Amino acid sequence: MMSEFKDFAVKGSMVDMATGIIIGAATATVVASLVSDIIMPIVGMFLGGVDFSNMFVNLGGGNYSTLAAAQEAGAATLNYGNFINEIIVFLIILFVIFLMIKKINTMKKEEEDAGPPADIALLTEMRDLMKKR
Repeated sequence: MMSEFKDFAVKGSMVDMATGIIIGAATATVVASLVSDIIMPIVGMFLGGVDFSNMFVNLGGGNYSTLAAAQEAGAATLNYGNFINEIIVFLIILFVIFLMIKKINTMKKEEEDAGPPADIALLTEMRDLMKKR
């Protein structure tokens, strides 16, 4: 059983998948910071000082000037500003993944267009010569 698990765990595709998940998680953290700390303040500035992270609807009683104040008071809130931030994060990650896949596909195509490696081409030529004899 341990041998089977070892074979499963060290397969190339499994290691590649684990690497992809780790890189994806790190990328998501960086992109989330990019959106919340850089992009959204600039967007908010161009929209007249709007702070998306502070956009919410209070579902209960009371009047709160910030989301933090509403949450501290335990009020039920609908945090649509945070949702907008998360949609932007998702779209940026989606775009980055698209660019990565596009580049990988281009590299694969270039490799296919280059023909077989030199050793394979030589073996093919030798085989063809032997068939002629």
